[in-house]
Amino acid sequence: MRVSYKWLREYVDIPVSPEELAERMTMVGVAVENIEYPGKGIEKVVTAKIEKIEPHPDANKLVVCRINTGSEMLQVVTGAPNVREGQVILLALVGGAIPGMKITKAKLRGVESFGMLCSAKELGLDPENFPADQREGILEFPEDTRLGMDARELLGLDDAVLELELTPNRADCLSMTGVAREVSAVLGTALQLPEIGVKEIEEIIDGKVTVEINNPDLCGRYVARLIRNVKIGPSPVWMQQRLQAAGVRPISNIVDVTNYVMMEMGQPLHAFDYDKLAQQAIIVRRAREGEKMFSLDDVERELNPEMLVITDPTGPVAIAGVMGGLDTEITGDTTSVLIEAAYFKPASIHRTSKNLALRSESSARFEKGIDINGCLAAAARACQLIQEMDGGRPVKGAVDNFPAPPANPVIRLRPERTALIMGITVPREQIGDIMARLGFGVTEDGNDFMVEVPTRRGDITTEIDLIEEVARLFGYNNIPTTLPEGASTEGRKSEAQVMADTISDLMAGCGLNEIITLSFMNPKAFDMLNLPPEHSLRKAVTVQNPLSEEQRVLRTTMLPGILDILSRNTARKNRDLAFFEMGRIFIPVEGEKLPQEKLTLAAAVMGKTRAGWQSAAQEMDFYYLKGVLESLLDTLNIKKYNLVPENRESSCHPGRTARIELGGEAFGIIGEIHPNVAENYRLNERVYVMQLDVETLLRSAGGVKQYSPLPRYPAVERDMAIVVSQDITAGEINRVIRKSAGNLLERISLFDVYQGSQIKEGFKSMGFSLRFQSPERTLTDEEVNLIHQKIQQALKDNFQAELRG
Repeated sequence: MRVSYKWLREYVDIPVSPEELAERMTMVGVAVENIEYPGKGIEKVVTAKIEKIEPHPDANKLVVCRINTGSEMLQVVTGAPNVREGQVILLALVGGAIPGMKITKAKLRGVESFGMLCSAKELGLDPENFPADQREGILEFPEDTRLGMDARELLGLDDAVLELELTPNRADCLSMTGVAREVSAVLGTALQLPEIGVKEIEEIIDGKVTVEINNPDLCGRYVARLIRNVKIGPSPVWMQQRLQAAGVRPISNIVDVTNYVMMEMGQPLHAFDYDKLAQQAIIVRRAREGEKMFSLDDVERELNPEMLVITDPTGPVAIAGVMGGLDTEITGDTTSVLIEAAYFKPASIHRTSKNLALRSESSARFEKGIDINGCLAAAARACQLIQEMDGGRPVKGAVDNFPAPPANPVIRLRPERTALIMGITVPREQIGDIMARLGFGVTEDGNDFMVEVPTRRGDITTEIDLIEEVARLFGYNNIPTTLPEGASTEGRKSEAQVMADTISDLMAGCGLNEIITLSFMNPKAFDMLNLPPEHSLRKAVTVQNPLSEEQRVLRTTMLPGILDILSRNTARKNRDLAFFEMGRIFIPVEGEKLPQEKLTLAAAVMGKTRAGWQSAAQEMDFYYLKGVLESLLDTLNIKKYNLVPENRESSCHPGRTARIELGGEAFGIIGEIHPNVAENYRLNERVYVMQLDVETLLRSAGGVKQYSPLPRYPAVERDMAIVVSQDITAGEINRVIRKSAGNLLERISLFDVYQGSQIKEGFKSMGFSLRFQSPERTLTDEEVNLIHQKIQQALKDNFQAELRG
């Protein structure tokens, strides 16, 4: 909300500077974000009259002007296309300034020039706010304009504009009178709101207009006023200046009045061409399915029953609270105007505005809620202004369809409760004074106050709201700082939080960089991941008010975010990448309002590791990432896990992907990204990813590791090379070896895999190193040989394995 300091002072006495006012307002919760000085940078620019124009002796596009400033005659050379003798213009004098330029004496093609004629653009003003013939050339003013007048005074630029950053509950401050009431309460100064009085003609409105409200749940009030003998033209300069200060572009007298009243009183108005309304009837109803209309911006809008429209018997003439219709707009031929002042349900206007992607100053106010009891006064104020500027003659009376007038709420305010909440006792008399300064009705009921809150303050509904008003105006800075009292507990992280930190530390220690991505994602990512149409991950929660269309669902997998980070980095020539992220995914639960939030760990690597000072760079492949996984599970003391080949994961490469199981239940996946997915993300190298359910990890963690003393007895090591089918995995062989070897097998490791000319087709050779050890005695060769034979027999029984000679 832009508030003109000069305009505001017409309603309330302000004995402080704009800067101090901004400070005082901010301290009571009505934050002033910025103070703008429209005339900043304009110095020694005055009105002057062109007395004579002569051609430049040495330039066809320049002329030499003799200009009267009221105190002296000056010679100025200009190339402005619209100069003429007798014209009153703005002249920047030598020694003055316009935004971005100091004015000095100059010589143009041999002729001296003492100043500069100014256009709107050169003064830093929007040319669109001026007549069409002055948008490209210099500004022109009426011949009776006083010469030597400061341009800032003439154009209303000798002002300060306060930009308010309002919270949604303070809709009452979306108007000049609302801000004036707030300033009056803050400063304790007199409030002088404009008196509304309309000089009406003898014609009576009865029978001239009918108003029918079909949906009173969406339209609580509709007021109509009729104005005859309308003369369309520009609005007065003072009104144009105030509208411009408020950020509204002047259009014509009738339209400007509706905007002026909206900015002044907070009540949006709309003006219809009365003669274009069929049967001069207004009907307020829901739109019909597929109904269409052209709005004032000359765009055809398709409506639906969720939207409220203003219609005549032939169809829609306005989208309620958002924008009028093109068919009934005010034009130069308009002679009779119907003024609308109405109250529409905020949620309905918000929904309509959002669905049509159409926001306006009117919709912004209706969305937050206006004063339902201010409609009649706003319509009368518009009639008064139109009549005073000789723009038309108001007809006697108004049509006021008000189905259910609300009563002002009366709230009990207890001084004792106020003291308890604020932590300080405010004198009872001061509480009553604060309520009165806010314009609330106050009566006493014993030691309590009964406060009648006007409907313009829709944000105040309970006692706590009144206590907040007392605190605001008493001054937050006057409330002493106190330490909290009561029993306190030591803050500490839960066991799950400590373990989550351990996981992050481990991943960072393995050389992966932690990233954080948004919990929102683009539904198109499901296609980029090659997920089939029926895949469960596509059943995502849709966000009702997304940040953008590209982020309108909650993520069901961590992969899109981490792959997008890889893609961004590779596009910037970063090739060697290792990232991890711990965050939540959101899985919808049938029959539940809220989704299941699952803490998930994702990691991705590509390229090579950075070379250390002792070693060369290492390729970050499947086994590298598998090593990270093994380190993580070992740190969490999780032993009995399996990696099982996975060919059903559509996002990953078949044959190069494994699911991670614990107790027969899958809790993660590790493998290479499918080439099609890599291409979708513009990744030209192999990418390996891992995704784990952290909650499963936390539940399965083995707790504190128990360390054993160093063994006293020597170990026995044996190697075994076997030939098996190429489909058999090392993990399957490991499980059979451990099961058959018993407790004396201390360690097993795969050291060789070979497929070639010495092995028949469809088979492979696998070499395992076995370490046997007992904590109680030295093992004999006979014992080890017996175990070794048992292992060989088990491998033969399970896999038809043959020893390789």
